[in-house]
Amino acid sequence: MSYKTAQIRLVSSHPEVYEPCDDSFALVDALLSDQKHLLEHKPILCMEVGCGSGYVITSLMLMLGGEANGAQFIATDMNPHAITVTRETMEAHGVLAELINTDIASGLESRLAGSVDLLVVNPPYVPTPEDEVGREGIASAWAGGENGRSVIDKILPVADKLLSERGWLYMVTLTANNPSQICRQMTKKGYASRIVVQRSTEEESLHIIKFWRDVNIEVDANNGVTNSKTGILDSVRSQIQRLSFWGSSDINTSTD
Repeated sequence: MSYKTAQIRLVSSHPEVYEPCDDSFALVDALLSDQKHLLEHKPILCMEVGCGSGYVITSLMLMLGGEANGAQFIATDMNPHAITVTRETMEAHGVLAELINTDIASGLESRLAGSVDLLVVNPPYVPTPEDEVGREGIASAWAGGENGRSVIDKILPVADKLLSERGWLYMVTLTANNPSQICRQMTKKGYASRIVVQRSTEEESLHIIKFWRDVNIEVDANNGVTNSKTGILDSVRSQIQRLSFWGSSDINTSTD
């Protein structure tokens, strides 16, 4: 039987592994809403940083047709239990990927530099004391340090190194992470951005942001934007400002 996304009943679990939750579902929904574009994009190398239970990477493989469409898939996690759980989740759905127990992409940057066409990340984004960041076990899945940015700010330069010229990045962010500032930071590296899904609950407001290299953004040697013809950053800012006035909501936006 074929599935559109990973089935929760087939997702494996472990006490020290983060189970699929609102942020996982929002990220998969963002990918689903962009599925037509993803299939047209035909990514060759797809990667997830922080695979946890394997729900997202398995869903992505099912959406794209897995290796049958010529794509290769890699997933990393610093939690060894997550690697085991992801493998079990994939096996239950009949898909396979290269799974690597490492922090973000440590040891892989030279091998994968400039070759990842699609990168998905649900980072530890919850604001916590800095000493909780990077702890062993399940806490590493959510502890994001001050403003929830400690791990995100480590991931962004790695993503820039790994992504190909046509690479796309989908990342989960929280309002407390200051997504507008994240977009400004990526604009300085030549990336346009757009909110694909925004989901608000009583506890948090999530933004799934898509980043892609934009030839219309000119960047100087000091990562300063010298020219931007697209106005994408202003668009993202206005999206975030507009959405902040909404209450509990689930909003998909169109994307390039």
